[in-house]
Amino acid sequence: MPQITGALPATGPRLDQVRQRGKLLCGVNTGLLGFSARTESGVWSGLDVDFCRALAAAVLGDGDKVEFVPLETNERFDVLKEGRIDVLARNATWTMEREVDLGLRFAGVLYFDGQGFMTSDDRGFVSAQQLSGSKVCVEAGTTSEQNMAFFFKAHQIEAETKVFPTREEMLRAYANGDCDTYTGDRSALFSDRASFSEPLKHAILPEVISKEPLGPAVVKGDGEWIEIVRWTLAGLINAEEVGLDRRLAGSADTLSGDQQRLVDGAGASGAALRLDKAWLRTAVAAVGNYGEMFEANVGKGSALGMERGLNALWKRGGILTAPPMW
Repeated sequence: MPQITGALPATGPRLDQVRQRGKLLCGVNTGLLGFSARTESGVWSGLDVDFCRALAAAVLGDGDKVEFVPLETNERFDVLKEGRIDVLARNATWTMEREVDLGLRFAGVLYFDGQGFMTSDDRGFVSAQQLSGSKVCVEAGTTSEQNMAFFFKAHQIEAETKVFPTREEMLRAYANGDCDTYTGDRSALFSDRASFSEPLKHAILPEVISKEPLGPAVVKGDGEWIEIVRWTLAGLINAEEVGLDRRLAGSADTLSGDQQRLVDGAGASGAALRLDKAWLRTAVAAVGNYGEMFEANVGKGSALGMERGLNALWKRGGILTAPPMW
C-alpha cells in the first residue's frame, strides 16, 4: 500500500479536506509515458497529471499543490474508496460495474481509447487474427483481460494466455520473449513502444477490440466534489472549443465574447460549489486547454506521436464534447 503523506480521515466534505490539507492527493499510474510518468529529476508529467494540476488550480488556486500517488492496477480502487486519495486519474475505464458495484463516480471521458495488441516485428504478425498458437500476455484485474477472452472466443483464436499481476511484470515477460504479443489500451501500447530501446521493431496490430472511455474517478456520495471534478474536465474541453488557451488565460488580455461567456458562466455556477469566480481561467492558465494538454503529452509533437482521432473536438471530426457551461 502506498505511503501517502498528509492524508486526513475521510470525513467531512472532500473539498474541505483538500483545502485544510493544502494540497490535492491524486492517484496516478506508476509510470505510463504521456499519461503519468516521472522525469529523471522526479517531476511528474502526462495527460492525467495535467488534469490533476488543473483540478488543484481550480480548488486551491495553484496547479502545483498536488501530491501524486503512484498506484498499481490491483490497488487503485481500494485506495480511492478508503479515502486515501481525493481523485483517481489513472487511465481507468468508465464502466457500469465500477460505478454500481464499486460505488465510484467517473467525471467524464478524458481520453477515448480502445484495446489493441503489441507484437515485435520478427513475429511476422499483421493481424490479431493470426494469434492462434501464440502466447499472449495481459495484466490481471483489467478490462483488457475480459475483452481479450471474449475476442478470442468470438473469433475462434486458440492462443495461450498468460496473466501477470502487474503491468511491469507483463512488460518484462514481453521483453524476455515469454510473450509473443501482449494486449492493453492502445494509448498504453503507444506509450510502451515510445519507451522501448528500438521502437520501430514493435508493431501495434490494427484491430481495436473494445471501447475504453478513460476518465478521472471519485467516490460516490460527495455530490459537491463529484461536480467539481466533472466540471473541471468539462471546462478544459469547452476552453478548447472557444479558443481559451494557456497564454490568454494567464494574461490580462480581454477575452473574446465566447471566451468571456465561458469564464463568467463557470464562475457563476462555480460559486455554488464554493469556487472562486475565476476558477476556470486559473485552471486553464495552469495547464492549458484540453487540446494543449493532448498535444503536449501524447500528440504528434510528443514522444508518442498520436493523432487526435476520436479525441478531436466534435466539430473537428472527433467525438470529444462537453456540456455547455453558460
